[in-house]
Amino acid sequence: MTLIQPEDTWSLWAFLFAWAAVSIHLEQRYKWASAVSGCILALGGGLLFANLGVVPTASPVYDSVWTYVVPMAVPLLLFTADIRKIWRESGRMLGAFHISAFGTVLGTILATALLGRRIPEIGGISAMFSGSYIGGSVNYVAMSEAFRVSPGLINAGLVADNLLMALFFGLLTALPGVAFIRRRFRTPLLDQQETLKGSSAENPAASYWGRSEVSLKDLSAALACSILIVTVSIKLAGAIGASGLPPFLKGLIGQKYLLITALTVGLASAFPRFFSNIRGAREIGTLLIYLFFVVIGVPASISSVVRESPILLAYAAIILAVNLLVTLVLGKLTGHDLEVLLVASNANVGGPTTAAAMAIGKGWNELVLPAILTGVWGYVIANYIGYYIGVNVRALFGGS
Repeated sequence: MTLIQPEDTWSLWAFLFAWAAVSIHLEQRYKWASAVSGCILALGGGLLFANLGVVPTASPVYDSVWTYVVPMAVPLLLFTADIRKIWRESGRMLGAFHISAFGTVLGTILATALLGRRIPEIGGISAMFSGSYIGGSVNYVAMSEAFRVSPGLINAGLVADNLLMALFFGLLTALPGVAFIRRRFRTPLLDQQETLKGSSAENPAASYWGRSEVSLKDLSAALACSILIVTVSIKLAGAIGASGLPPFLKGLIGQKYLLITALTVGLASAFPRFFSNIRGAREIGTLLIYLFFVVIGVPASISSVVRESPILLAYAAIILAVNLLVTLVLGKLTGHDLEVLLVASNANVGGPTTAAAMAIGKGWNELVLPAILTGVWGYVIANYIGYYIGVNVRALFGGS
């Protein structure tokens, strides 16, 4: 029994929006919260309140977030995903991002080789974690749906993913303060901050997310375009699923999130002026993602997952460890700055929202736009990479 019951729809929606608002407020009010990032505060609050018995671990309200809120958020965050702009303006961040993504792929291969025989539905699990650690939690959801992974494994994997993701982001935030790491990398932004230390006491998150001019026309266009893209994608997915195409091809081009991503990126690249001029889309999409982060924090008891599914914690930990190791080693060999590598790794594991939040929280404003653009690029490629890995792992392990 929980304080708020699963059927208490209004109370649960009130909780989701209230805690998302609290997380955003804390991030923009306190420097410690800005360093942690509002996304992690939202996720941590979901975990905390669920495990304290305030909110249930399952509810039709959470299902609504997965079914409606997340698909709507994806196009809103991709309206600036003009492929030409990403390649032109992301600079060295894009190279660092691909190094980190390569680390995720290697980590998934190693984790699957070591633990794959002991994990049920390993094809779907490998797709979910590789997708999540290249594009973010939205891609985790997409891959779980594409491979129809059982709900128990999805929930256990989410908690393992979220626990380790929070620890990983803490590690990324702390690494610049480690003397061993600092001595071996170029750190121009950190050096500049130390030179100007004490010149500004303003919270970086509050400064970045300042008030901007948004009209009713902007809001209506943002929501209308997002819902239309999702609707067309779902209809196309249904038509492709009912067609006589081979199963592999159906999976490759007929998944809802793959179609949403491809259609939005295609439109944003074909009509960049129209979509980039819709103000407020990023703010609405970010708010919806905050709701999503609260929801993914409440799916299961931490104690039960640690007790019943420690192997998923180990699986995810191997991927993240290899991701960070490859990012730092190859990043050093290719001459990347430490700040760029850390934000790129964050963009892989958490997506554009958490990567931008890290850059903002650390005061690395020069990296905010590249973080968003490369994170958006991660949304684009993660589903395809995750799906390819999952199909091959499932075939290798006899369809498990």
